[in-house]
Amino acid sequence: MSLLLKPPAPLSFDRTLPSVFLAGSIEMGAAEDWQREFERGLGDTPAVILNPRRDDWDSSWKQSMSDPNLRAQVEWELDAQDAATCIAMYFAPTTKAPITLLELGLFAHTGKVIVCCPEGYWRKGNVDIVCARYGMPMVASLAELLAATRQRLFS
Repeated sequence: MSLLLKPPAPLSFDRTLPSVFLAGSIEMGAAEDWQREFERGLGDTPAVILNPRRDDWDSSWKQSMSDPNLRAQVEWELDAQDAATCIAMYFAPTTKAPITLLELGLFAHTGKVIVCCPEGYWRKGNVDIVCARYGMPMVASLAELLAATRQRLFS
């Protein structure tokens, strides 16, 4: 019943529907595919799931604004976060997740972010402080993040 959008699919969806952007650890080989758990966990709802984990990711893309593939990916992610009702953010302890840290700073003031940052994440103290300062709810596990996301979307 939910609608799943992943890059490079256009962000064409009914903006009156509840939507969630899945921000968080994606580092290939270091991060579990936690986004798939969210897809299953929200599959029975009318939510729009905005998952940046690209099926055809190519690590040879140049880290430069001049690379059209990288630029399209980053712009898709920023546009999707702007459009989302909620941003579910996960910091896997086995990853560095520098882009997720950037996104935490960019969207901290929006009131849309729910954070899961388990013990063992290398910058947990920084994440805890930012969340406390901006009143972002924090949970301890992926199961709790999914539950908090469902509650935010449908209450």
